Amino acid sequence: MKFAVGTQDYRSIATHGGRTRRFLVFEAEAGGEPVEVARIELAEDEVLHLAGDGRPHPIDAVRVVITGSSGEGFINHMKRRGIEPVTTLEADPVRAIRDYFAGTVKAAPPPEHPHEHHDHGLEDAPRECHGTPA
Repeated sequence: MKFAVGTQDYRSIATHGGRTRRFLVFEAEAGGEPVEVARIELAEDEVLHLAGDGRPHPIDAVRVVITGSSGEGFINHMKRRGIEPVTTLEADPVRAIRDYFAGTVKAAPPPEHPHEHHDHGLEDAPRECHGTPA
């Protein structure tokens, strides 16, 4: 099973899943040790926050995406893609995958503040934020 773990530094889990541009890709099965098999570096217009339009995306090759705190829009984008979104307070990617299989993920709370509509720096992009027209 393939996992993508959001990261900014390729060592720890990123805290904002929707804006993360780097992912560690692991192959893992229950009872086995997760093995890093690839890395994904997204362009600014490919961040998962904007990936709700159904176009093919590099993240589509995984079954589970693990990030820190993520909003409802990000979670819904992943579910529409057939990817299980998992948020965690855990900082270590390998430990988070082990926790997933053990059923002991320390779920991250939703963001404390409501996400305001904002400019994503993409003037020509569809005017949508978290699956809702802006």
